[in-house]
Amino acid sequence: MTQGQRGDATDPLAGPTATTGATLPGGAPLAGSTPLGDEPTAASPANAATLDKQYGRQAGVLTRLSTGTGAFNILGRRKIYYVVSATLVVLSILLIIFRGFQFGIDFAGGTTLQFQPNAGQEISTSQVAEVVTSATGVAPDSVQTVGTQVQVSSSTLTADQVVAAKGAINQAYSPSGGVSDSAVSETWGSEISQRALIAVLVFLVAVAAFLWIRYERRMAVGAVVSVLHDVIITAGIYSLVGFEVTPATVIGLLTILGFSLYDTVVVYDKVQENTKGLTSLNRRTYPEAANLAVNQTLMRSINTSLIALLPVAGLLVAGVVILGSGTLKDLSLVMLIGMLVGAYSSVFIAVPIAVDLKLRDPAIKAHTARVTAKRKAEGLIVDADGDPLRRVAVATPAGAAAKTTRPRVAATVPVRPGQELKPGAAPKPGVKPVRPAPAKPVPSGGARPSGKGGRPTGKRSR
Repeated sequence: MTQGQRGDATDPLAGPTATTGATLPGGAPLAGSTPLGDEPTAASPANAATLDKQYGRQAGVLTRLSTGTGAFNILGRRKIYYVVSATLVVLSILLIIFRGFQFGIDFAGGTTLQFQPNAGQEISTSQVAEVVTSATGVAPDSVQTVGTQVQVSSSTLTADQVVAAKGAINQAYSPSGGVSDSAVSETWGSEISQRALIAVLVFLVAVAAFLWIRYERRMAVGAVVSVLHDVIITAGIYSLVGFEVTPATVIGLLTILGFSLYDTVVVYDKVQENTKGLTSLNRRTYPEAANLAVNQTLMRSINTSLIALLPVAGLLVAGVVILGSGTLKDLSLVMLIGMLVGAYSSVFIAVPIAVDLKLRDPAIKAHTARVTAKRKAEGLIVDADGDPLRRVAVATPAGAAAKTTRPRVAATVPVRPGQELKPGAAPKPGVKPVRPAPAKPVPSGGARPSGKGGRPTGKRSR
């Protein structure tokens, strides 16, 4: 049985089989319960889906993930996901407020000095910082090794301070290629920061508009909340690590937002497919249909995330271990964190929020109540996807007598004299029409002919 077959609208039990929160583990049957499909026959196709589901639940975790028949109760624990995500968001905001970011020269402005040591010359970054501080009287913000070069970043220096710093470095280390310098004004850095913020806001507005048109406003809200969730947590972890915020960081941030949105749209599309025409059926509730969609796309989300994370992790290792620092390190860290958080939020934040908002719809509320009542009346137990597992005996209330329905017989009103149907008259209400018997012709003379008189005898008179 394929994943698409499990999402159809055919009810194997010829009745409603879904309820909100009727999620049971695949353990032993309850007392007085009857497992569905325990006695399958070739002529019982109603048990086919249930048996396949039972065998699927007994398979390994990877098999259940790959086939989408695991019935993992993902949406049933959405309150736990909300608590975990809210805690991470609050901690990230606190890190951003109290720890802040280490902005690069492109955002904060300042002066950069860069030189390449001679071959075989070992240089300590702390010694370089002392040399620059003694020459300019200003302690550099950072001294780091970028590949084979040493880069000194400082606040904005005057022309005399730059000349003094370059002279001190040439005297201490005598680099063959000399010392290069570059400066970025604070105005330029503020403009870059402002444009980066505008880019993120435009992205969020475009995402909300697309999802509002493609799906509905509830799903748009869930997607935007998950994207903001990714941005805040990624920024908080970046602040905790202390990496420098550069234009490459902003590029990586926009990239992971697109990745998170892509995975969210894939899950949303499956949810829309499973819930199409849901209210006209009594098989699954909306949360169960959405949980089935998550199960059907969970393995795909895991595979996509792993394949995307492997090269990004390679970039991070190359940027930190081989090159030491630079653009690769800034880009790979934000992408690695963002992809991990985005894969989590697309399944555990975006879909649960959309489901909770959808449950406020009166039509969905009425449908859920109807399905729940039908299951309770039938004693039906289902799994997290709304597929039937077993039935339990439904107790009949004491003193309840079985009601028999007798066929109703229409009463016949007797015909009174004078109510006979006359020619050309319409029938009267409640009166069975009776037509008068036709009158027989009576011969003149009053006597009935015998039939013998005047009959020819066949003899001639002589």
